[in-house]
Amino acid sequence: MSFKYDKENLFKEFDVAKQKDIALSKKKTLEEKEHDIHTNRIQFMKDHIELKKTNPSYYEFVDIKFDNLLKVYESADPRDTFYRVVFGKSYMAKKLEQEAELYNENVQEA
Repeated sequence: MSFKYDKENLFKEFDVAKQKDIALSKKKTLEEKEHDIHTNRIQFMKDHIELKKTNPSYYEFVDIKFDNLLKVYESADPRDTFYRVVFGKSYMAKKLEQEAELYNENVQEA
């Protein structure tokens, strides 16, 4: 039997790359560090794009669009790009919308 990736393996590998990026950051808070440097996460995507080309059977049990993720991580602000793709609005707009919803729920309960 040959090697096969599953989501758990990929999430673990991705987390290693993310932790390396966090360690490179000089920012103060963890949130800032998570969104500061993406070098290792970009390399993770590139490596999997190449590996998937040469060994597609490794990815038989997962459906991850590494090309699309690479485009997001190579953008000026990956978090904002992700929110625009998924929610159709910036990270800040989505955050403000959620805060407004929470505020309205609290006002209605009071």
